[in-house]
Amino acid sequence: MATLDSAISAAASALSAERLRVEVAVSNLANAESTRGPDGKAYRRRDVVLAAEPVDSFNDVLGRATATGVRVADVIEDPTPGRQRYEPSHPDADKNGFVALPNVDPSEEMVDMLSAARAYQANLTAISLIRDLVQRALEIGRG
Repeated sequence: MATLDSAISAAASALSAERLRVEVAVSNLANAESTRGPDGKAYRRRDVVLAAEPVDSFNDVLGRATATGVRVADVIEDPTPGRQRYEPSHPDADKNGFVALPNVDPSEEMVDMLSAARAYQANLTAISLIRDLVQRALEIGRG
């Protein structure tokens, strides 16, 4: 049972990580046109950095780790330069009439959200399969 617990813990850690990926992509989309943030500059796209993490110290009979989860290592700002748009009447325009826009590409954010949503669903399916396996094992034990 401990190995199944480890597998569920690994999938659960992925659910948390993928949820954050969706939240960050939504935040990026929401700020795709934000020309001024708290620092007075255009919004900077954020990206989630994931890292592998052992779920627990349980090892199988051969001494190998049974499950590895995931954790959010960091949420970083994308260093790529933002876009410039000529709009001299905009309050954030520079002396040449250009407005600094965020480095957010809406299509890239949609792909990130779709990828995170699919990974989230895959981990939910894994948890469901493990639950079904445990249920069937209990039924066999009763029989």
